[in-house]
Amino acid sequence: MVLRKHELEGKLGEESALIKSGVLRDENPLDQSPEFQQFLLACRHGDLRQCQELIGLGVNINGKDKFDYTPLIIASLCGHYELVQLLLESGALAERNTFQGERCIYNALNDRIRNLLLQYDFSKTSDPYVYWSTHISSLFARTSPHTSDITLVAGERAFNLHKFLLASRSPYFRRKLEEQPETTTWNLVPTIPVEAFQIALRYVYLGDLPRDIVPTGSQVSEEDVAKGLDKVSKQLEVEHLWEAIMAGNDRRLARQRYQDEEERAMRQIGDFFRRHVLGRKMVVDTERVGDIRWDYDNTAFADVLLRADEQYDEEGSTNDADATPTLNGQGIPMGAAAGDKRPRKTALYPVHKAMLIRSEYFEKMFSGDFVESRRSEHLRVVKIDCSPAVLELVLTFLYTENTNCPLEHALDLLYAADMLFLDSLKSKAAVAISTLGSGTRNALVDRTHAHITNGEDGDNNKNHNKPEAAAATAVETTTTPTEMEPINIYDVIHAAWDLRVQRLEEFAARYLATRLEDYIDDLDFQELIRESAARIQRREETDTIELLDDIRYYLSERFRLRFEDTGLDDVMLDDDGTPIAGLADAGEIDPGMAAALADRGAAMAAAAGAADNTKAEGRGPKTEPVQVPSGAGAVLEPELAPERDGEAGATGAEDAVRTLDGATADDEFASDAINYQILLGKIDAMLDRLKLDA
Repeated sequence: MVLRKHELEGKLGEESALIKSGVLRDENPLDQSPEFQQFLLACRHGDLRQCQELIGLGVNINGKDKFDYTPLIIASLCGHYELVQLLLESGALAERNTFQGERCIYNALNDRIRNLLLQYDFSKTSDPYVYWSTHISSLFARTSPHTSDITLVAGERAFNLHKFLLASRSPYFRRKLEEQPETTTWNLVPTIPVEAFQIALRYVYLGDLPRDIVPTGSQVSEEDVAKGLDKVSKQLEVEHLWEAIMAGNDRRLARQRYQDEEERAMRQIGDFFRRHVLGRKMVVDTERVGDIRWDYDNTAFADVLLRADEQYDEEGSTNDADATPTLNGQGIPMGAAAGDKRPRKTALYPVHKAMLIRSEYFEKMFSGDFVESRRSEHLRVVKIDCSPAVLELVLTFLYTENTNCPLEHALDLLYAADMLFLDSLKSKAAVAISTLGSGTRNALVDRTHAHITNGEDGDNNKNHNKPEAAAATAVETTTTPTEMEPINIYDVIHAAWDLRVQRLEEFAARYLATRLEDYIDDLDFQELIRESAARIQRREETDTIELLDDIRYYLSERFRLRFEDTGLDDVMLDDDGTPIAGLADAGEIDPGMAAALADRGAAMAAAAGAADNTKAEGRGPKTEPVQVPSGAGAVLEPELAPERDGEAGATGAEDAVRTLDGATADDEFASDAINYQILLGKIDAMLDRLKLDA
């Protein structure tokens, strides 16, 4: 139930009073940094790639500007559905019954975004690291698979713990264990109650602290436990233990304290990971991996080594191997002997089973009857079928829940995450591909328009009446230097099919529709359509082609948005003011209507050209109206081609627009209709060549 507006104002007043009194922390603090302003601007424009890059750099996703606008509110207000989805998945706060959360719903531009905000899992939004912290707290009492490497004994109670976690969270344990890494048993001070140690260890492992520090039926007084907690917190140097205990029964305050501790623990474990896992990476020749010997009593507290080999290219050599040797004057190779190659390298990482078992793949490996689950004299080496760079991304996710995935490794990371049964990492890789892979431009920017200028194209314009010259200049005027495509879209769509990632299937269809003129004549694209048709078993004539249907939808959306930008609603009306048949539905463009609009554009261009010719010959303009197909506007009146002086004629030449077939259109509106019809015609022609019905 969405709050009413007067209730929303009351909620804002309550929150402001609690924040001013210092009881609550402002979850949407004012941020006037240049990076945040750049982030807000990208949210206004719907620039997915730039938003993803800024999120990866650590911009405050829940900040607000001086007008109290958060990135999520701006994206919701501007109608960028994919960006709203990205912000929610990245941890943007949209909690119900709060001012900012309800404001997002009120400001949603359309029902699609509003329903997304209403249906979203708000608990995940409030705590994006809930799965990571839940795993850490589960290690405190987990017995299978066996991952503990130290036992703390307090009286008759024994706690099976993990050295790397104690060393990360407590400076006291870090110093002691680094001095004596071989320690496996630790006797606690008997004068301190066991209940005090248990609460402190639950705090270290991010567990829920009890409301009553003395359990029911205990023979120890509450005062003794409180004194013991004070001694333990000072000895272990965990300063914020008392703050967590004193949070009280206030649900929001307790959650705020827990999130602070969660972020602190993530920083501490992240520092340990970078220092002892990535910092102690070993790079050796692949053939010498068997000579590596690591004892269990190591200062990284690792209990397994992960191995990742360098990837070979198609010729069978490593990526940076020299391809051609240097020859002397007699043609004899100099330097390394002919055929010698740089030895293949392997990277080894000292890691901890307790963090690896976040993956179901490793959990089964270390808990079953596999050889990796048995203890050996030295650390076992487990090979992972991926490159060292991808393995580092996987380990970063397992230890810190965060991973800044560059686009060049995103596909490999997608396959590795699927192999390791890491659904969250798989989703992150898919998000990276669908946002960073969109290029520097927006996902639905029109790319068909190429204006003719009087500068370097002036000579070409003189020959626009000659078919040969028009065909020759079409390439020059319509082909502009384009950026290198950031990804191989064919690899993306095959990965989406193989791994069943719906988000990537939709992205690939939108990507191809946005650039269809670049791909429609490609043989690989035609083979891709054939593969999509073959994915339906026992195909019949009435069956559709899923990929082609999606491309048609996004192609229609692409030109529909262009029509809206050029004022389609005001132009496409009959004489009586009613919408033209075929365009009443704003969701899709009728191909027949597009053909009529294309004819109208051609007629307009012909009328303009005829007027120019008659003026050049010294004759007046024709007075007959130009007839065009019904439904595209009844008649083009003579005013469409008025008398123009020389300066106006030059301006008209500058404003002319090339279509995909090299013809000249009078304006972008006519060009859009022609281009849309051309692309639909190419799709039909391709289906005829492939002998497919769709």
